[in-house]
Amino acid sequence: MSTLTTSTPHPTAAPLRIGPHTVAPPVVLAPMAGITNAPFRTLCREFSGGKGLFVSEMITTRALVERNEKTMQLIHFDATETPRSIQLYGVDPVTVGKAVRMIAEEGLADHIDLNFGCPVPKVTRKGGGSALPYKRHLLRAIVREAVTGAGDLPVTMKMRKGLDDDHLTYLDAGRIAVEEGVTAIALHGRTTAQHYGGTADWDAIARLKEHVPEIPVLGNGDIWSAEDALRMVRGTGCDGVVVGRGCLGRPWLFADLVAAFEGRTDSFVRPTLREVADVMVRHATLLGEWIGNGGTARRATVEGGGGRREGEARGVIDFRKHVAWYLKGFAVGSEMRKRLAVTSSLEALRAGLDELDLDQPWPAGADGPRGRTSGNNRVVLPDGWLKDPYDCAGVGEDAELDTSGG
Repeated sequence: MSTLTTSTPHPTAAPLRIGPHTVAPPVVLAPMAGITNAPFRTLCREFSGGKGLFVSEMITTRALVERNEKTMQLIHFDATETPRSIQLYGVDPVTVGKAVRMIAEEGLADHIDLNFGCPVPKVTRKGGGSALPYKRHLLRAIVREAVTGAGDLPVTMKMRKGLDDDHLTYLDAGRIAVEEGVTAIALHGRTTAQHYGGTADWDAIARLKEHVPEIPVLGNGDIWSAEDALRMVRGTGCDGVVVGRGCLGRPWLFADLVAAFEGRTDSFVRPTLREVADVMVRHATLLGEWIGNGGTARRATVEGGGGRREGEARGVIDFRKHVAWYLKGFAVGSEMRKRLAVTSSLEALRAGLDELDLDQPWPAGADGPRGRTSGNNRVVLPDGWLKDPYDCAGVGEDAELDTSGG
């Protein structure tokens, strides 16, 4: 990977403590449904030199307790991943408790993160994700069950500011987290209604840090570059950053983040299209190997070449969603973009990429926003959810999602 020249290191942030684990520099990969599976975590971790914390995509507690096949595949970690970090979603304290105890007793992970930040309607209409903190007693019950069931495993939580500007919950939720033994909190500086639109409110991250000085607070939202991460820490006083959409199609952003927090701000990665193409093929290859070793594709090891080709094809198909992110800003015609987005073999992917002008340098402006940006959405909630911020009657096992990954 091409880089700028290296300057003299001057560390800019203290290491982050997550229970017994030290995260240095304090950089965390945000859980993203369909994105932060084992192959993508591998790429990000390789670029970071193994530094940072890389969290799985969302795992639903009901599916985990029921040992759903897809879910059991999603919680598989590479032997080099440490600490192993699982994000859990749940709305029923009993089910959350069972899932956490299962993780602790069977040694499935080293760290548990609780999802109170997902804004998608299929989650919030069940009272989960970013809808849940509005019900203070329910939030407390879930966090208490999780911390109790986790034993020695550290429990953290990720949340948003609230449902909308009229129903902010993050300060109350932060206090509940501290009182119930949560190790650290991550705040996405947007409301549920904003989804991923508008501008993240970094001032809210600063206010939360002042409100709960007892534990680390991590900031999330609008970190598109390593410089953004440094600005957030310096401007809010937060203890670290959680990076989501900024690394879509840019797993090497974690190399930049490590360099920035270690004071090497002149050593950022600026790949040519040739280097980007190599990463794209490797990403698709890793997906094929991962899919071919789990779930229904486990037959690949039995069926020989045909099974391996099935895994490869499924991996390339799963990779299609990443193509536009990797190629953002490069001079690639619309027809070629469409062609690359429908490939179904590594050979076809590589051949298409080889037709491009691979000597193109990293495009100006390609470090900017990427991914979903829709905002001002109607928040979908269970009937009567806003009547009482404390009453949680009617929320139970039937409100649990039965599939993982968002």
